[in-house]
Order: sequence, then C-alpha cells, then structure tokens
Amino acid sequence: MARHLITSALPYINGIKHLGNMVGSMLPADVYARFLRQTGRETLFICATDEHGTPAELGAKELGLPVDTFCAQQHDAQKAIYEGFGLSFDYFGRSSSPENREITQHFARQLQKNGFIEERAIRQVYSLTDGRFLPDRYIVGTCPHCGYDKARGDQCENCTRVLDPTDLIDARSAISGSSDLEVRETKHLFLLQSKLQGEVEAWIDEHGKDWPILASSIARKWLTEGLNDRAITRDLDWGVPVPADTWPELAAEGKVFYVWFDAPVEYIGATKEWADQAPESRDWKSWWYEADDVRYTQFMGKDNVPFHTVMFPATQLGTREPWKKVDYVKAFNWLNYYGGKFSTSQKRGVFTHDALELLPADYWRYFMMANAPESDDTSFTWELFSSTVNKDLADVLGNFVNRVLSFSRKRFGDDVPAGNEAGAAESELGRQVSELLAEYERHMEEMQFRKAAQALRALWSAGNSYLEAKAPWLEIKTDPEGAALTLRTAMNLIHLYSIVSEPFIPASAAAMRSAFQLADDTATWVTADEAKSLSFIPAGTPFTVPPVLFAKITEDDLAAYRERFGGGEETAA
Repeated sequence: MARHLITSALPYINGIKHLGNMVGSMLPADVYARFLRQTGRETLFICATDEHGTPAELGAKELGLPVDTFCAQQHDAQKAIYEGFGLSFDYFGRSSSPENREITQHFARQLQKNGFIEERAIRQVYSLTDGRFLPDRYIVGTCPHCGYDKARGDQCENCTRVLDPTDLIDARSAISGSSDLEVRETKHLFLLQSKLQGEVEAWIDEHGKDWPILASSIARKWLTEGLNDRAITRDLDWGVPVPADTWPELAAEGKVFYVWFDAPVEYIGATKEWADQAPESRDWKSWWYEADDVRYTQFMGKDNVPFHTVMFPATQLGTREPWKKVDYVKAFNWLNYYGGKFSTSQKRGVFTHDALELLPADYWRYFMMANAPESDDTSFTWELFSSTVNKDLADVLGNFVNRVLSFSRKRFGDDVPAGNEAGAAESELGRQVSELLAEYERHMEEMQFRKAAQALRALWSAGNSYLEAKAPWLEIKTDPEGAALTLRTAMNLIHLYSIVSEPFIPASAAAMRSAFQLADDTATWVTADEAKSLSFIPAGTPFTVPPVLFAKITEDDLAAYRERFGGGEETAA
C-alpha cells in the first residue's frame, strides 16, 4: 500500500491569512489527510511558513523589528491560528530553517554541476541613499496605467498590470523613500529553464494527464508560451545565501536565492525538520528520495500552480537526482468576498483570526469545504454562510443529535435503550446509509470536496428522515419497545456520524463520539458494508447529552457581521 505525502502551499510569513488562503490549500489538505489516516493509510502532512523575500523585510521594517524576530513572531501567530482551525499537520516548519538552507544550496550546486545555472549581468535599480540594489518590490511609485500611487516595481496591485521598475512615475525606494535612484549593472544566477523545457513537457505529459483541468491547463499554458531562463538570486539581506564554495564572488556580495527558488524546497526541508526535531528516529529521506512507494499530493490556489508544476519540477529534474515529484496537484480557484477579491494588504474580507473569534472552527471548516472553489471562483457572503450553518449544521446534524439524546434520556434514562429487534425500516435505513457512505468515500478518494460535503449532508439527512418516519415521540405512546429501537438506531447513526464526519468537523465529531461511554471505542473508520448493520452501540451503553453542537446565526448576528466586515453589496473585482 502506498504511503501518502501531502503538502499545502506555504502561507507567506507576512500577515494573518484570510479565508481564501485557508480554503485554497491548507484546509482541503487537512480534510484529505484526516480521511487517509482514518482509512488506514500511512500519511505525512507537511507545511511551513514561507519566510524569505522582499515583503518579509518590509514587514519587519514597518514594525521596527529585526527580520528574524519578525518572522519568528509571525510563524508562532500563524501556527496558533492553524491549530485553532484543527489543521492536523504532522509538522509545520519554517523556510528559514538550517535544513532548508542546506537542501536549497545542495539543489543549486547540483544544477550548476549539470549545466543548468548561468551567471549573467543585468541592469537593476540602485538606491544611492540606501547604498544597495533594490529588488522590484523595493521600488514603489505611481502606476502609469491607473494612477495608483503605491504600485510596486513588479506589479500594480490596484489594476494588476505587470510592471517594470522603470515604468513607475516618481519611483522611490520602499526602504528610505528616496527617489535618488539610478540603473547599474549587477550579476545574478539564472536557472536555464529553456534547456529543461522538453523534459518538463515530457514529465507533465506522463504525470499530469489525471490532474484537474485547472492545474494541467495552467501548466501547459506556461509551456506553450515557452520557458524563459529565470533569475534565481536577489540583492536582499534575508534569504538562503548563495554558497561561497560555488560562487565566491556573488556570496561576497551578499546574494541570496529568490524566494520562489527556495520555498518549494522547504517541503523537503520541513520533512527533514520533522525528523531532526523528533526525540525518536525518523527517516525523512525515504519520503523524498527514491520514494517509489510514495503517492505525493499537493494542494494550492491557482496562482501557485505554475511554480509547483513547472518551475520546481524543472529544478528537481535538473539536479539529475531521484527526488520525489508531485503525483497529483489539487488546485483551487478563488474564494471571493461579495464578488471581489479578499485582500491582505487592503484588509478586505474575513481573516482567519477574526473568524475564530466569531465562531468555532467547525462552522468555518464545513462552510468552506461545502462551497470550495473547485470548478470556478465562488463568493463568500454572510447570507450564504449563515444559510449553510443554519440549515446543514444546526438543523440537520445538530438538531438530530440533540433531540435523539435528549428524548431518549427523558424517557429511558442514561443508558442506550434495548427495545425490539431491527425491522424493515432499519434494514432500509442501513442500505441507504451504506450507499451514501460509499458515495462519500468515493468523492473523498477523488478529492471532490463539494460533492463529498453533499454526500455527508445526505448521510445526516437520512437520520432525520428515519426519525420523522418513525416518530418515536408518538411511537412511545403505543409501542415503547418500538420507540426504544428507533432511538437505539438513531444513536448508532450518531456514532457513525462522529467517525465519518471527522475530516470536515473534527471538534464536533469528537463531541458526538464522547457522548457514548463505550468500553472499547477504537474504530477509526466504518466501511460501507459495516454501516449496514447500524449496531455499533449496544443497548445498555451509558451516554450523556453534549452541549448544543451548533448555534444558529441570527439576523442580529448577520447585521453585526456586516457592520464589522462589510458586505451586502457586490464588490468590483
């Protein structure tokens, strides 16, 4: 049986992430990893903060902190939020780690050895006031296209036009604000992607044919346009340094590798961190090197696809070493906010720390996966959010759990009642539940998360339909033993729900499962065939009634959310 390696796109260190970042990579990766573990597959789920590059230096400068201190604080803040969302990383590392530095430099040396790195002179903006070359993002000015006065030297965030620093009007240094700039010649390392294009194309032809259309089409678009040689070093103070044993002159000048060169290597680096920091012996390399028994799945938003499907595979191929390359790329479109983009810089939309302040993580987890932007962009609105929570979580699942356990306790006490033997209604329910569970498993295996959420909701609804048909509140008046059977069957459904719902709503699943004081409750999954019997909880098992799983979102709540975060009108994209 294959081992499963899962990575989600590294969240950038600069700032708390919004819900769009969460649903585009880390959350679906967690749902899938949980499912694989529960169904008996050996799984390693790796992520890390992406800590190098211009925004990290600028973020640290803005707060008056050394960049390493800034990154350490931001890493801890993000890690706490992801723990709050119940993300089950086996390890959440840092791209500034010694392990990533070591492996990144190894990759660079191998590429140089094999003729895929070349030193070239280029012309770049130099700040006389700062005494340094400025990467594109260190240059700000007015966009010549839309007039936005805070456009960066690589792109205008307002109109999204790609720019060159020399395009900017009134260009100035983002460090000092000085406009005393000139263009000078400097040397950088270039990855010769043009020499690797054929190999990348052949690799995608072989491995990318089963990828989602979104991922494969983006990769092929880049290949069709042709792979250009790309500068992989920058003039920054913070980053993986160019190794002096291979490029002494550039190392003496303080060159560091481009963040998009070292960030994907951190998937490997973080796995080595996972091994190095464990008290017991762990073999990190078998997950990445000559790892023929590993199935590797990556999760990411569509903006990250080119780097993971073209640039990093080219890097791996160029090393001429047997590094594990991705088997399946699960890419996502955008989750927008009332029709417009979430924006970290403009603080538009719901951010992850605010979300956890408002409501428990499971509300957000289920909503995002039930509305995951898989086939196209989707839009977050408070109206859709409250409708999903109220209908699916509060009415369908939460209400079922509460009324079954409360009614049984009121009429039969604190133990699961015995009652009659199962009859035709229970047999039909078992058949239906088995079919729905098989459908749910199929969608999870295929990573079709919206369809999986629909199948899970249908499982919950089956319990409600059974309860309404049997009506134990009426049945108990004429047939107490029949009512006991109905409630015992419903309690078995609750236990089933507690197991199979865990990938989506882990905290609520744990609360449902802990309601029953079973002597031996070690099942990690229930197969479709096993589900038919609905006999997991024997009569006489003590139980408790947990607190209400999901509170409904009221109109007053909605009004408060809109006032705080905006919403109610479509926002221009």
